[in-house]
Amino acid sequence: MQRRYVTVDVFTDRAFGGNQLAVVLDAGGLSTEQMQSIATEFNYSETTFVLPPRDKANDAEVRIFTPVRELPFAGHPNVGTAFVLATIAKESKPRLLFEEKAGLVPVDIVREQGRVISAELTAPQKLARLAQLPAADVAACISLAADDIKTDHHAPQVVGVGTPFVVAEVRSREAVRRAKPDAAAFGRMLPRDGAFSVYFYTRDVPAAEAPCERQARMFFPGASGLIEDPATGSATVAAAALFADLDPTRDGELRLTIGQGFDMGRPSMLLTRVRKQDGKIVSAHVGGSCVRMMEGTFRLEGEG
Repeated sequence: MQRRYVTVDVFTDRAFGGNQLAVVLDAGGLSTEQMQSIATEFNYSETTFVLPPRDKANDAEVRIFTPVRELPFAGHPNVGTAFVLATIAKESKPRLLFEEKAGLVPVDIVREQGRVISAELTAPQKLARLAQLPAADVAACISLAADDIKTDHHAPQVVGVGTPFVVAEVRSREAVRRAKPDAAAFGRMLPRDGAFSVYFYTRDVPAAEAPCERQARMFFPGASGLIEDPATGSATVAAAALFADLDPTRDGELRLTIGQGFDMGRPSMLLTRVRKQDGKIVSAHVGGSCVRMMEGTFRLEGEG
């Protein structure tokens, strides 16, 4: 059986930027073990597998794999998968509904002159604020000094809206730039409350990197050790929800443009918005542009 796949660069409007994603379109009949092996073979930060929905009211079941594990929810895989499906669909739907381990994920499709240009997801779960972590421990994970971590807005904390991450604020853009993952420190601190990764950001953004209002990086365990992700939608939307939760605004929509991947040579722009009503978060969203890159087919040995 020939199975189709499409690769896209997500959270970018140009080729070879953003975060790479492989979307396997004909995933019916694949076992979990086979999906994991295929994701390891692609070796992108994530690969998605599109299956028929369990509920016909939805558009697809989507399973998401890193090279080493399955995820209940992730950002750029949803945005990229929705972009691919909307691009090849015969029917121009304004929204797709994906069944995932973390719940139902709506993804809105943005078109210009009939062409799909971007997508925006709605986080499947409410903001969870879990364990707070010592600044010194988080700093060690990213090879910085404890005083490089800012705690006046919030302490480093595990937060999530479907997948948990350690989120920490760093004092300067320079410190973000010189950060490096430390495997031993990672091993001592993580996992914690389901978080395997450290997402860190700064408000100190130079004018040359506008329109970004934050610059972020994210380190996580990969098949070949600790590696970096150029655009992490699930961590970004969780961080945006945290910012909104801390903001005294009781009603309205809080928007941020967050840059990631700049220090990897794969600049990414993630557009977030969080809606609040009566002081509570109603919904959290992240979206951005995508570029279709490659397509092809593969056949697993032993299949017809």
